[in-house]
Amino acid sequence: MEVFVHHIYEYEKGLRNLVLHTAEKDNLKIIMSKLKNRKINYEIYEIEGDRINIFFGAWECVEVIRSIGKESLRDYTSEEDFILGIMLGYDRRKQCERYLDFKQRNKKTA
Repeated sequence: MEVFVHHIYEYEKGLRNLVLHTAEKDNLKIIMSKLKNRKINYEIYEIEGDRINIFFGAWECVEVIRSIGKESLRDYTSEEDFILGIMLGYDRRKQCERYLDFKQRNKKTA
C-alpha cells in the first residue's frame, strides 16, 4: 500500500496525469475508498490470480482507458499499447522502439 499512497501523492502533486498500479485484490476496498475520498477517477482491470490493475488520475486520461474498452492489457493493439505508454509518461523513444518491435513481430506471425 505504500507504493499506492506514493502514486496518489505523485498524481496530486502533478507529477503524473495517469497512474497504473498493480495490487492484490484483497486491497480493492481500501484502494477504492482512498480514490473516492480524494475524488480521483479510476478504472479497474482484473488480472490473473489475485491481482488487479488500477488506472487512476485525470478524468480525460481515465476516460481514454475506458474508451479503449478492453478488459486486459494483453488485448491492447500495438497502437493502444503505445498510447498507454505515452500517457503513463514512459520514455518516448523506448515506446517507439517497443511499438516498432510489436509491429515487426506481428508481421512475422501474419
